[in-house]
Amino acid sequence: MSDVILPVIDLDVFLAASPDSDAFAAECKKAADALVSYGALLLHDSRVSEEDNNTFLNLIEDYFAQPEHLLKQDERPELGYQVGVTLENTEKPKCAVDEPCLKVIARLDPAERPLDISAHSPDPKCRFFWKMSEKPPYETQYPSLNAPNVVPKAEGIRERWTPIMEKWGTSMKNAVEDLAEMTAIGLGLSRETFRDAGRYGPHLLAPTASDLVKYGRKDTILAGFHTDLNFLTIHGRSRYPGLNIWARNTGKRIPVKFPPAGRYLLVQAGKQLEHLTGGLIKAGYHEVVVNDATLQAIERRKAENPDRPLIRISSTFFWHLSSDYDLAPIPDLQEKARTIRADSINLGKVDLDEETIYEPMKVGQQVQNELRHIALMA
Repeated sequence: MSDVILPVIDLDVFLAASPDSDAFAAECKKAADALVSYGALLLHDSRVSEEDNNTFLNLIEDYFAQPEHLLKQDERPELGYQVGVTLENTEKPKCAVDEPCLKVIARLDPAERPLDISAHSPDPKCRFFWKMSEKPPYETQYPSLNAPNVVPKAEGIRERWTPIMEKWGTSMKNAVEDLAEMTAIGLGLSRETFRDAGRYGPHLLAPTASDLVKYGRKDTILAGFHTDLNFLTIHGRSRYPGLNIWARNTGKRIPVKFPPAGRYLLVQAGKQLEHLTGGLIKAGYHEVVVNDATLQAIERRKAENPDRPLIRISSTFFWHLSSDYDLAPIPDLQEKARTIRADSINLGKVDLDEETIYEPMKVGQQVQNELRHIALMA
C-alpha cells in the first residue's frame, strides 16, 4: 500500500486569477497533468460547505435506515436503475469477469492488488440516483437515461429531500464543471470543450450506502474493483474511510485521505474522459472496503453519535457527457496517448497486445454497454 499524496488543485486560483496570468495557466496544466498521471486529484473549492455535506449525509443515512419494503417503492429497474434506488446485491463489479480488467489486476504486485472479486458476488451496497441535468432542446435518442426523478414518499424525508439534494448536488456540479474547463485548458483545448459536450448530460447525484451493522467486518468488499463509466466523478468527504484508488503511474493501492479540515473534494476520471482523450487520461480503478481505519471510524461514530444509523454514505456525483454526443477520440490527444504508450513499451511497462480501440459511438450507447456489464440493464 502506498503513502502517495494525490495532487491538490486549487479551484480558487482558476476562479480568481486572470485567464491571461501565469498562475491561471499553471493551475490548469497541473489539473490536466494530475488526471493524466493519477486519474484522480483532490480539488480545493472555497465555495463548498462542510455543513451542506453533513446535512446531505444525515438525510441519506435517514433514507437508507428505512425498511426495505419502503425503499423498494423507489426502484426503477425498467430504467436500468438510472433514477431512484438500487438495493444491495444488485450491481456487479465489472472487473470480476472483464478480461482487460483482470489483466490489470494480474500485473499488480500481489501486495498492491484489490480484495478478491473473482467470486463475482454483487456488491452489498445500495445507491440512489438523483438526476441533476438540464433538459435538452431536442428529442434525445436515450429517454431511459434521461427519465424524471423519483422523490421518496416517507414523511420526514420527502419534505427535506429535494432542497437538500439540489443544494449539495449543485455545489458538486459547479466544482466539477469548473474542473472540466481547467482540464480542457491544461490539455491545450478550448475552454468550453468538455463543458459544452456535457451540457445536457444526465448528471447524477449518486450517494452510495453500505450498512455497517450487516457489512462492517474487516475485509468486506462494499464496492468491488472497478472504473466509473461517466466523464468525471466527484466526491465529498465520507464519515468512514475505505476508498482505495490505483494511480496509473505507480501501480500502488492508495487509501484516499482528505486533508483533516477544509473544503476539499475528490475527483476521479471516468470512461467517457478516457474515450474522448484516446486513452491519454485513463479511467481510475478503485474499490471501497472495510479496513482498520473504517473500523476505528465505526467505533468513534458509535461513541459520539449513538442514536445515528451506522451506514457508510459516499457523497458522490457522476458528471456525464450528453447522451446524444458523438463520442470519439480527439486526434491530438490520441496522438499524445500513443507517444506515451510507445515510451512505456520501450521501458517494458506495457503489454504489446493491450492497446484499447476507442470506437466512435453515441455517449448513450457507451453508457448502455457499460450498464449491461454491471447487471443494471438487460
